[in-house]
Amino acid sequence: MVKTVQRKRIEILVDTPLIPKIIKLVKDVDISGWSVIKIISGGNREGRWDHDEVTGAASKSIVLMIANQEKANLLVDKVAPLLESHGLLITIGNVEVVRGDRF
Repeated sequence: MVKTVQRKRIEILVDTPLIPKIIKLVKDVDISGWSVIKIISGGNREGRWDHDEVTGAASKSIVLMIANQEKANLLVDKVAPLLESHGLLITIGNVEVVRGDRF
């Protein structure tokens, strides 16, 4: 059986124009890989929102990455000041990965 290692899956829901700032923070804590997933629509306490094809200003994306516990903690500390001001959502969960030395 293939050996797996436990790592953290981190997802940050962010306004698409803020992605470069988030990626910079990801790189600052030495997380080497990430993916950006475009979100078409969603909802929150204020109601439903939809992707704005014209300006892109209201569009949302998820920045997804996998990291060890230490790097996940460092990233959360760096992103925390933006949570309220930019309406970010961060989720972190345990995952089992193959080739854990890459994360």
